[in-house]
Amino acid sequence: MMLRLGFAWSTSSNTTKHIAQARLFTGSLLRKDTPYTLYNSRCSGLPQALQFGQKSVLASTGLSWDSFRSSGAVFFSMASGSDGPDTLKSPKHTNRLSKEKSSYLLQHAHNPVDWYPWGQEAFDKAQSEDKPIFLSVGYSTCHWCHVMERESFEDEEIGKILSENFVCIKVDREERPDVDKVYMTFVQATSGGGGWPMSVWLTPDLRPFIGGTYFPPRDSGRRPGLKTVLLRIIEQWQSNRETLKSTGERVLEALRKGTEISASPGETLPSGPDVANRCYQQLAHSYEEEYGGFREAPKFPSPVNLMFLMSFWTVNRTSSEGAEALQMALHTLRMMALGGIHDHVAQGFHRYSTDSSWHVPHFEKMLYDQAQLAVAYITAYQVSGECLFADVARDVLLYVSRDLSDKSGGFYSAEDADPFLRWNPLRRERERCVWTAGEIRELLPDIVEGAAGGATQADIFMHHYGVKEQGNVAPDQDPHGELQGQNVLIVRYSVELTAAHFSISVDRLSELLSDARAKLAEVRKARPPPHLDTKMLASWNGLMLSGFARVGAVLGDKALLERAERAACFLQEHLWDEEGQRILHSCYRGNNMEVEQVASPIAGFLDDYAFVVSGVLDLFEATQRVRWLQWAEGLQLRQDQLFWDSHGSGYFCSDPSDPTVLLALKQDQDGAEPSANSVSAMNLLRLSHLTGRQDWIQRSQELLTAFSDRLIKVPIALPDMVRSVMAQHYTLKQIVICGQPDAEDTASLISCVNSLFLPHKVLMLADGNTEGFLYQRLPILSSLVPQDGKATAYKCENFACALPVTCPQELRRLLLE
Repeated sequence: MMLRLGFAWSTSSNTTKHIAQARLFTGSLLRKDTPYTLYNSRCSGLPQALQFGQKSVLASTGLSWDSFRSSGAVFFSMASGSDGPDTLKSPKHTNRLSKEKSSYLLQHAHNPVDWYPWGQEAFDKAQSEDKPIFLSVGYSTCHWCHVMERESFEDEEIGKILSENFVCIKVDREERPDVDKVYMTFVQATSGGGGWPMSVWLTPDLRPFIGGTYFPPRDSGRRPGLKTVLLRIIEQWQSNRETLKSTGERVLEALRKGTEISASPGETLPSGPDVANRCYQQLAHSYEEEYGGFREAPKFPSPVNLMFLMSFWTVNRTSSEGAEALQMALHTLRMMALGGIHDHVAQGFHRYSTDSSWHVPHFEKMLYDQAQLAVAYITAYQVSGECLFADVARDVLLYVSRDLSDKSGGFYSAEDADPFLRWNPLRRERERCVWTAGEIRELLPDIVEGAAGGATQADIFMHHYGVKEQGNVAPDQDPHGELQGQNVLIVRYSVELTAAHFSISVDRLSELLSDARAKLAEVRKARPPPHLDTKMLASWNGLMLSGFARVGAVLGDKALLERAERAACFLQEHLWDEEGQRILHSCYRGNNMEVEQVASPIAGFLDDYAFVVSGVLDLFEATQRVRWLQWAEGLQLRQDQLFWDSHGSGYFCSDPSDPTVLLALKQDQDGAEPSANSVSAMNLLRLSHLTGRQDWIQRSQELLTAFSDRLIKVPIALPDMVRSVMAQHYTLKQIVICGQPDAEDTASLISCVNSLFLPHKVLMLADGNTEGFLYQRLPILSSLVPQDGKATAYKCENFACALPVTCPQELRRLLLE
């Protein structure tokens, strides 16, 4: 996963002062005659920002962080994190984490470290013993998290130092994103960078005073090891404790000021077209023309960018900018679908590509990527009509249904690259997903009748997917030699060109390739399976719910819609606390394959509410079952109560009343996942037009106004929020279908609407039940009736409707005007 940094304070000269203050505060903490530079080795060994010296604890080593980031060289990988053969032995050590449910925490349950989970027991111990806290944050598919666990946390000497001198807390960032955000904000502000594993030292009252990322166990050249760092901090805690404590508070105060996002008095919503045009220009400037995407390497899918570009096209269809925006999105999606980032054998998409051509990925697969890419690909199908995009959307959902689905209806979080690197260092990390030419020839030896030159199925497959005898991974793409002689499948030719090359028909070629992929898939099944993180998160399940609902609606696929409803029912049953009227953040697959919960369930965060509301609204529009609209409305009301900032507008990421979360943050970047504020701005608009609640239009405007500085200056940081600004400007259209729910003519009109990408619309079915929820909330529906006994469509804006139409072709023309 590439580290993408979006500092909340980076666009303000006033807040730059607070960063300088934070660095100055930390600069006097640790002094040593000979400075040590702590390298952030999770970033491919690049030196980064942690220096024990007279001027800065966390300072650069000659190259700026911006130069690293813009060079495309800064990234970190995710790798294996599964139980391995050692689990068959009786463990020498067992700590409190053995009672946890998180895969990541369980991976540390037998360290010789006295680990605590995040909670009051650990805080009380730190206070009563007046010990500093060592906070270690990571996640189950993070490669360098596992490296640090193996090298340092399994080290008996380091374990003893940690346990005797610190209260050690281990956090799964996917379980506690609120904790992760606070301390990552500190690390980024004081070092100019960040990543995982994150290592932060806190005072007993949770104030951070020094932080970094990966530390090797022992000194290596000018790079100090974790042991050295720990001993130096112990010395400072004993001799300079009050300074550390006061410095921690001063740093936090600077960060509170520097991260504040609020609407100024009299400030108004920025212009939708202006913000959208600037966002388009910034994306166009960073666009890589040959293979698509928005940087040279490493390359991430960035669905939020692609969805913005396609939305931008819908309101700029006749302009050159609109055409270019659409081309950028479609070309990127095509190249990704052909590339090695797309798993051509087992479906789905890997996390990111290490090169500019989408060829060699990091092989982990994340649920949130599958969810957003399914929506992006089905949207590309809507705007282009190209079957490739619909096929890829189905491909993604096939993978999720098969490999990331729980029998309860929920979705698991992630699939790792390879679980056995930890236990067998000689094993290639990515062996599961790559192939030698010899393996392909052995699997596909049959001569293809009628093919030119007596070609075998292997010859045809290897030509099409770029398989080479010596392997197809260049040395600069494989710095550790893990892929030497191996091939990552990548489509090198169109089916037409490959068919012509071997003098066979396109249909015959498609059959041969499909059969070959199936044979490779069987071999893959026999290889050791990847570690599966079976944690189920409300937020990511909400995103995946949208994926199934949106694709199912566009394709008219009842099976996909049924899977979407199962996911929604799972959320209601397992991640909705009816008594407390709250979403729960996570649940887990237990040893008996049943859904389990931790003793003290984690309350939902803003992401959970926003993504679930969005997913449930997508499900309502796909199925027209009012129960889902009613639940979405209730969830939005609860979100408003828990997270709305009544003074500055916008939503806090977590409960601002939680005393253990020291910064009340509002995420101001759409990254691997969209910002929950971005999603909420659109949720409020959609709900307003579906329920008649005008106050939610106003709230959406207030939210967007709070982010106006960011939207005006660097809209590329918030492309999903820019879509909400556009929706405010162009006004959502209400498309009302009057007809019987199961009638064929009703289905034809709904299918017509779903075939088009209409980002500024809501869809509802008026079935004539005037006592029903929709009619009670939207009295105008009573005046909209079927014409001549036929299902009838009305296009309305601000509850004023155009003339009715009964023909799908007429409706299509009306919607495209």
